[in-house]
Amino acid sequence: MTTNQLIATPALRAADQLFTLRNGNDMRLTISERGAALVSWWAPDRYGKVADVLLGYRDLAGYADNSAYFGAIIGRWANRIAQGRFMLDGAPVQAAVNDRGNHLHGGDAGFHKARWKLNASDAGVSLRLSSPDGDGGFPGKLDVQVHYRLDDEGRLTIDFEAVADAPTPVNLTAHPYFNLNGGSADVGDHMLQIDADFYLETDPGGIPVGVAAVAGTPFDFRQPAAIGPRLGWPDAQIRLAGGFDHCYCVKPHAMGRTGPLREVARVVDPGSGRRLQVSTTEPGLQFYSGNSLDGVQGRAGRPYARHDGFCLEAHAYPDQLNGQCASAVILRPGQVYRQTTVYRLSLQS
Repeated sequence: MTTNQLIATPALRAADQLFTLRNGNDMRLTISERGAALVSWWAPDRYGKVADVLLGYRDLAGYADNSAYFGAIIGRWANRIAQGRFMLDGAPVQAAVNDRGNHLHGGDAGFHKARWKLNASDAGVSLRLSSPDGDGGFPGKLDVQVHYRLDDEGRLTIDFEAVADAPTPVNLTAHPYFNLNGGSADVGDHMLQIDADFYLETDPGGIPVGVAAVAGTPFDFRQPAAIGPRLGWPDAQIRLAGGFDHCYCVKPHAMGRTGPLREVARVVDPGSGRRLQVSTTEPGLQFYSGNSLDGVQGRAGRPYARHDGFCLEAHAYPDQLNGQCASAVILRPGQVYRQTTVYRLSLQS
C-alpha cells in the first residue's frame, strides 16, 4: 500500500517543501513544490542495492534557478516555438525567447522556477499553479494542477489538468533526467526502444523542419539498441544537436492530438537490471541524451558530464503552434486540458 511522508527542507525557505511518496516495496519518490520537480527516485537494482535514478542538483537551492530543468514541470509551452511567434485567432503573439532566438520550455521564468502550492494525501500529491495573463508572453490566466501517484508496481502516474479564461496555447510535460545505473557511469550502455516509425528533423535552433523516417538512421530504436554507439554515428542531425534532442512521432495517427494512454518507450540498464517504461496520451516523445549536461553541478559534489542522463518528455509536437495542427494545442474557456504520462520503474525479468 502506498504511504506518504512529509519531509522538512531547511535548505530552502520554509515555504519550500519536499514530499516523499513511498510504495509498499520501499521505493521512494521525492517531489519539491519548487517547479513541482521530481527530485529523487530511489529504487533497488537486481542485487537489492538502492540508488537514486534521477539527476539533480547538489542541494535544493539549485531548483530555484534550475537552468537544466531537472525534474521540473514545464509550461506553458514545452519544447520550442520558432522565434517565440505564432498566430492566435488571427492575431500575432510574441512569447518570451530564451534559446537561440526561440522560445524554450516556457521561457526563463517558466513553470520550472515557480513555487507551486502543494497538497498531500494518501492518494498522492497534487500541486497547483496560477499563471497570470501575459505570463511568458502568453494570453489569458491559466490554472494548472499536476497530480503524482506512485503504486506498488513502480508506476509513477502524472496527471495534468488546466483551465483558462481566454484562448491560450497549453503544452505541458515532465522533465526528469534518468540514469538507471544510479550515476555510476553515463547512459551509453542503456538499451532504448521507442515505438515510432518517424521523428522530426530540426534546424540548428532545434525547430522542426520536416518529418523523417527512422529506418536506416541512428534514430531507429524500434528494436532495443544501446544509446552510446548511436551518438557517434556520422549523421548530420546527430552532429547538429550534439546527440539526440529530437521529437518522435509516437502517435502519428492522432494528427497532433492526445489519444488513449499507451506504452511508447522502454529503457533497460543491463548492469543494474533496472527497466523504465514510458506510457503517455501525447503524440510526441522528445528523446534528449543530456547533450548540455557538461559542467552542470550535480549530486555527490561533482559536475555532470555530457550524456550522464537522458530524458523522455511526452508532449505535443515542437512548434506545433506554427504547423497544421495548431488548433489542437489551443485551450479555450470552458475546456479542460488533460494529459497523462506514466513512468514505470521495475527490474528486467
